[in-house]
Amino acid sequence: MNNLFSKPTKQQTLALAAIFQATHQVYKLAHTGDSDRDKMEFSMSTLLNQNPDSLENLYGPVENLQDGIDTMQTFLENTNSVTDLRKKEMIGYVMSSIHLASKLSNNKQLLIKIENGINNARQQAEHFSITHENVYSNIGALYQDTVSKMRLRIQVMGSAVYLQQSGVAARIRCMLFAAIRSAFLWRQLGGKRRHLLFQRKALLEVISTQ
Repeated sequence: MNNLFSKPTKQQTLALAAIFQATHQVYKLAHTGDSDRDKMEFSMSTLLNQNPDSLENLYGPVENLQDGIDTMQTFLENTNSVTDLRKKEMIGYVMSSIHLASKLSNNKQLLIKIENGINNARQQAEHFSITHENVYSNIGALYQDTVSKMRLRIQVMGSAVYLQQSGVAARIRCMLFAAIRSAFLWRQLGGKRRHLLFQRKALLEVISTQ
């Protein structure tokens, strides 16, 4: 599975689609200040579910990842419907999320801090809702206190009008956290960055069967 020429599995592809889906919301928030509520709720649920029994338990039916699958397919096919700037930003978020997941896997102390913070946020979400402002705010603060202190930081591009709004900034950090969470799982399933770079055709074949 770690071989450069091994074909991506369905599970790997679904986890990768979850990364694209979360980072798609990052892009929308940064450029429009808005997002898709159902997609936000889904990505938040994957972030707060730290110990799923299975991939199906985490992501549910494939339909939940359709936006991520469509977004990933668009980029893999390199169609003209996507501007170079948008493609550069999105791929940057995806690759940075994967890189940060790799670095986090070697930082047990930081992982424990993140796990405790996510558990607290999950308890808070049970009292309010998974998309409550307080939940977004607390997870966003956790991101700042952990991931943002790492050597590599994800630089989010967009409109300063939206990026400077605390509510939008918190949502963006939550979606980046969700992307990193799925990237962590993707790596556990055997996913490698070089697979995304050199196995695009194989990924498209798996996507076409979803």
